[in-house]
Amino acid sequence: MMNADALYQALKARDSRFDGRFFVGVTSTGVYCRPICPSRTPRAANCRFFPSAAAAEHAGFRPCRRCRPETAPSGTAAPAGEEARLSRLAADLIDAGVFDEEGLEGIASRMGMTPRHLRRLFTRAFGVAPVAYAQTQRLLLAKRLLTETRLPVTDVAFSSGFSSLRRFHALFRQRYGMTPTDLRKGTPARPQALVLRLAYRPPLDWRRLALFLAKRSIPGVEAGDERHYRRSVRLSFRGKHLAGKLEVRPAATGHALELALDSSLLGGLPQVLLRVRRLFDLGCTPDQVETVLGPLAAPRPGLRVPGAFDGFEMAVRAVLGQQISVKAARTLAGRFVARFGERLPSADAEVTHLFPLPERVAGATQEEFSSLGITSRRAETLVALARALVEERFSLDPGPDVERTLDALQRIPGVGPWTAQYIAMRALAWPDAFPDTDLAVRRAMERLSGTAGDEQWRPWRAYAVMHLWCGLEEEE
Repeated sequence: MMNADALYQALKARDSRFDGRFFVGVTSTGVYCRPICPSRTPRAANCRFFPSAAAAEHAGFRPCRRCRPETAPSGTAAPAGEEARLSRLAADLIDAGVFDEEGLEGIASRMGMTPRHLRRLFTRAFGVAPVAYAQTQRLLLAKRLLTETRLPVTDVAFSSGFSSLRRFHALFRQRYGMTPTDLRKGTPARPQALVLRLAYRPPLDWRRLALFLAKRSIPGVEAGDERHYRRSVRLSFRGKHLAGKLEVRPAATGHALELALDSSLLGGLPQVLLRVRRLFDLGCTPDQVETVLGPLAAPRPGLRVPGAFDGFEMAVRAVLGQQISVKAARTLAGRFVARFGERLPSADAEVTHLFPLPERVAGATQEEFSSLGITSRRAETLVALARALVEERFSLDPGPDVERTLDALQRIPGVGPWTAQYIAMRALAWPDAFPDTDLAVRRAMERLSGTAGDEQWRPWRAYAVMHLWCGLEEEE
């Protein structure tokens, strides 16, 4: 984190680039704020700076009710340094509820390190131990649900990760000096629908992001246009199997997207929130990206790298898209879902199916694939990919060792460098992924004058790819 003088200048300027990247505790009021808080700027002598909301609360500060720290943008696309990147991955696992299910030992195992090392690394990055961070994240999610929805307090508690209603009430009162019901009394009435705001650091090029997803949407699973994105959702969370639909659209005010979801997904809310953030790349820090990309990024400020809601789904889409047009790949994906997917209980005219599970694809026959127009070689790749995931040989979620995952992917017959890099770019959320064998990328780079090659764009080469693709489309 920057020194206190620089942080105070960012606070005075209400600089949105730093929103969610630090928090300020005000000793004269006992509250902590986001750097964009509209309240009068406190004196520098009264300010204490923290790398996370959890650190501010651990120091005894309460969240500001004007700027609402619980709604700040979460994460960064590529924190500076390997240690910070690993800490961010661990924080994402905590945000998704993994700590509640598996504890510190489970997260450390996923990260490939000892619990002691993880605790030390995490504390340096966030100012608190993982257990304190997890507790604060549960409380802040509960605070959001109390403020932004009409969910009963009991549903709020359990959706936020609390296993005991009594513990939830006691901790909420201890930390915030009021009961959950007291907080809700001071908030405006909300509609019945379950809608939450997801903040981002501006700018965000919503139009290009939404059209990219719409153009590649899988019929039956996804639908969208410039105004919104909709999809079906399947989750396994805390021993429960959940299914439903969600919709994402730009918020009418502020730098945020609105997420509307079926109540059937409430039991997996932490996981849904994390996946949506990754899909829309809401952890991006545009100023850092555009500083490195320079003139390449200037015509399209705020362009993001679309992620993936589900890693297996994205990998299947990548395999189906090998050496054919986007339109043809979309058609194949629609047939694939209609054959192997399940009908969504809450289906509508556009979103009708759940994407197939790896277990179903692993057991599919060549005849089933042939009837869809999928070649035998591509079918073998899909079956091998599904079996690898069923056998847990690797994961297609963002993880600590991207190179190892890329190597494992390319051991599957039919998965070459382009497919692996595309999966890394979207499913693994790797900001430096670069499918250099992509014909469009090659053509776009040939048109650039004076370029020094892709090395100049590290560690943001995935963003460079998006600018190259978009630039080529605009020229044509």
